Amino acid sequence: MLFKKTNVEEKLRRLKERQNNEASILNEVHHILQQDDLTDERILDSLSSSNHSNDNHFKFDLLATEHIYHIDAIKTICIDYRLRFLDTKYFKGELPYEAISKIKQLEKDHGIEIKGFKIVAPSKLFKLENADDPLLFAPIGNGYYYLIHKWGNDLHPFRKLLMLPFKNIVNLLLTTLLISLIATGLVPDGLFAHNMTDSQMGTIFFFMFKSIAAMVIYYGFATGKNFNAAIWNSKYFNA
Repeated sequence: MLFKKTNVEEKLRRLKERQNNEASILNEVHHILQQDDLTDERILDSLSSSNHSNDNHFKFDLLATEHIYHIDAIKTICIDYRLRFLDTKYFKGELPYEAISKIKQLEKDHGIEIKGFKIVAPSKLFKLENADDPLLFAPIGNGYYYLIHKWGNDLHPFRKLLMLPFKNIVNLLLTTLLISLIATGLVPDGLFAHNMTDSQMGTIFFFMFKSIAAMVIYYGFATGKNFNAAIWNSKYFNA
């Protein structure tokens, strides 16, 4: 015989083995995906819940030193650019899946479950209690934080300059004086007299300063605004 006879029993056994093997692979894949989903849910729960952990047991040899920042540096940036540094549970923006992926990879590399996540972002991106460029951090310990992920658009190039008046009361006063001087200079010649004297210009300047200062004070009290140094780590809208 040129062709070997077909052993039906053998064919049936091989088919059964292949089907069992395929089923085993499918079950394994399903289990992996299920575990992955559970990990995602756990991380999301951790990001959205209250957790005041101040450190995570990272393996320092695996950390990128350029991503390690001290709380003093974070505070300075928040004050300069009028940003907030708060727990992720207050964040109302959408966390990109890339951030979740990086957290999972860090947990896998370091063999830990990361806790105590914080975010640096403008106030409008937080759900603040009443009384454009997020950065996701995790605490390392001793006031140090590890930058996990950055997303969104960069801040406006003039944001630091625009927020300078809100840094402290001295800056606000100087800004008010500068605006008053500019407003006084814009008063057309001859509006009150053909040749205004220094005393008249001083009176106009005083009137401008008083009017602008009144608007600044009203806006500040009416909207519950405060200086950058007072709000950088405050969870209150009107802090």
